[in-house]
Amino acid sequence: MTLITELFKVLGDQTRAKILYALYESELRVYDIVAILGLSQSSVSHQLRLLKQAKLVKFRKSGKEVYYSLADDHVMTIFKQVIEHINE
Repeated sequence: MTLITELFKVLGDQTRAKILYALYESELRVYDIVAILGLSQSSVSHQLRLLKQAKLVKFRKSGKEVYYSLADDHVMTIFKQVIEHINE
């Protein structure tokens, strides 16, 4: 049960939800997320670290660049189901 509540805690943060939604659209660098959301780099990096720990995002390196993406399709399935529930 603790893992479930921890996951909902991570998903319940508005900034992290916005980051996940942005990553649903495409794979992004920290710089890209900063530009899209208008947040500081340190804030985005901190939130990405929490999302990685929760296994909601993954990353890959290409040279000096680090690209982030959703860990799997389950993340967006959760969002879609919540939206459907709200709209009922």
